[in-house]
Amino acid sequence: MSRPGATPAAMQPDPNLYDHWPYRNRPRIVWPGGKKLAFWVAPNIEYYEFDPPPNPSRPGWPRPSPDIVGYSQRDWGNRVGHWRLMELLDKYRMRASVSLSVGLIDHHPEIVAECAARGWEFFSHGIYNTRYSYNMSEDQERAVIEDSIRTVQAATGQRIRGYLAPALTHTERTLDLLAEYDFWYSCDLFQDDQPQPLKTRAGRLISMPYSLEVNDVIAYGSLGMAPARYADVLKRHFDQLLEEGATSGTVMCIPLHAYLVGQANRIRAFEVALRHISAHADEVWMATAGEIAGHFREHYWDQTLGDIAARGLATGGSAFSAGSGHAAR
Repeated sequence: MSRPGATPAAMQPDPNLYDHWPYRNRPRIVWPGGKKLAFWVAPNIEYYEFDPPPNPSRPGWPRPSPDIVGYSQRDWGNRVGHWRLMELLDKYRMRASVSLSVGLIDHHPEIVAECAARGWEFFSHGIYNTRYSYNMSEDQERAVIEDSIRTVQAATGQRIRGYLAPALTHTERTLDLLAEYDFWYSCDLFQDDQPQPLKTRAGRLISMPYSLEVNDVIAYGSLGMAPARYADVLKRHFDQLLEEGATSGTVMCIPLHAYLVGQANRIRAFEVALRHISAHADEVWMATAGEIAGHFREHYWDQTLGDIAARGLATGGSAFSAGSGHAAR
């Protein structure tokens, strides 16, 4: 859906979400303690409605309703898989940043309470993962964002600063609204291995490196990887980013879904990858997404925009609306 006066995205050569910024020869990023790589884990703790209201752009389930198979598999994740995954992260003293279907607070408050007790961060993944942003009015999208802020704060005391759109669905105004509500980061873009300022009309919203490449949904759901293969992919991904981080700090995220990685036949292979990463603790900042975003905004936001401008790559404008805004300074 376009804002009044905006050129439809399909007619633009580029959505203008961020400036092109070549990876080589960037100003150096150094993470706290001189660490090379900022590492974070993102368990998606989601709630899927059994019979969600229809959205004209996408069905709630890939199979015809009632999809009791898909529903019960995801229910298993919250009943069993999440606890298995939580215990493993405890073992390696890793705090997580939870991509939370905010409605889960009503359905499974015990999960949220256990995450909060561990000092895990929460960020919004919408209300339910079966309620898509497609075709939302601005008022509806604002209501989702405001509800996310209010509900998570009431349940945990945290003011959420991050956002991953429900089922990765968006409108052309999503990023601008996040910036307006003082969110610090979006996980919805996959353009880089370092944080980067996004081109919003106001605020300081960054694109936080998340991942599709090492996301267990892709590994297990799309590619059908064997658990040992997935562990190897994670280790290779980590090793490359750690090596590059010696030049300028990189970010690695492992997005997880307990109904996949938490399966009994997969959890030990995942532990192999965590053990490998933990062995490099002297070089790695084990952080939350909010901590990474806060550090980047404070220390590297202006440096990044200055480098983009100095290279002659700053194009102006804001998302889906070239020439009407700027990346905030």
